[in-house]
Amino acid sequence: MLVGIFADTHDHLDNIRRAVRVFNDRQCELVVFAGDLVSTFAIPPLRRLNCRMIASFGDNEGNKTGIYGGMQIVGEVGEPPFGFRVADGTRFLLTHQRELLRDLVEGSDVVVYAHTHRPRITQDGEGRMFINPGEASGWTFGRPTIAMFDTQTREAELVDLLPENKKQKSSEVNL
Repeated sequence: MLVGIFADTHDHLDNIRRAVRVFNDRQCELVVFAGDLVSTFAIPPLRRLNCRMIASFGDNEGNKTGIYGGMQIVGEVGEPPFGFRVADGTRFLLTHQRELLRDLVEGSDVVVYAHTHRPRITQDGEGRMFINPGEASGWTFGRPTIAMFDTQTREAELVDLLPENKKQKSSEVNL
């Protein structure tokens, strides 16, 4: 199962549309969002997703009630951290701020977090993947990114949302 992952859109509608296009082009079966959509007007572009979305609230949501209501059309949203299991048995733990996890990672296969706006993919000694997709907005570091995770191969990759000729220089990614 291919899972698209993104976060920190901060109302950047063009990049939300770009992310949705990539997720659909790659035929993701699920999209996971790790918080900071911010406003309800960021939800309509998500309706074009060809799959279900599971989302976490972030620390900058302006209207949680409105976002909750709008997300009912796209998928589901909840207060972090929370876990879920996909059809093939892969166990995800989703949050916006990694600090909220404390000792909760036990029993999960993939931990998705955000908040720092810096993309990072690591693996711990137990083989658990930690994925921060970076900022889909690009507002902070000028490099809008999303991530993909394949539950069968257990491989993750970062995907830049801007075409090559529009990319701005960014800091190195820790893989």
